[in-house]
Amino acid sequence: MSTITWEATSEEETKKLGTILADAIPPGTVVALNGTLGAGKTRLVKAMADALGIPAEDVISPTFVIMQRYFGGKTLYHFDVYRIKDDDEFLELGPEEYFDSDGITLLEWADRVENCLPHDYLRIDIEVLGETNRQFTITSVGTDLENVPLQVKDAL
Repeated sequence: MSTITWEATSEEETKKLGTILADAIPPGTVVALNGTLGAGKTRLVKAMADALGIPAEDVISPTFVIMQRYFGGKTLYHFDVYRIKDDDEFLELGPEEYFDSDGITLLEWADRVENCLPHDYLRIDIEVLGETNRQFTITSVGTDLENVPLQVKDAL
């Protein structure tokens, strides 16, 4: 397990982090995004999508549809599990199909379905520090992704 913490002081810095993550995260990775309402989970997904050639304006929080799929340099599967009531309801969606794909699976509110996540995944916790200031804590869970937080740190 490796962890880095970084503070973005503007939306542009958050976009920079999204660009770095889009490059550093290998296909087939599950990314657990956690943070309060308005922390910037969807904004980070938009930044990653933009870096992969997916128009940021096409990326919306899939709160009511649960999952959106975006095709670019890497395929993104964007889940919002805020309205999922329990692990069983989440598992009925068949997330393993996405977890086992060559795309990057991004789960907003992932802490709600933490028991359903694969053994190896990337966890990104976002803390609001101010109007545009956010603290990002990026942690590799398991052993397969230990180098990703370090690659992100080097690129920042």
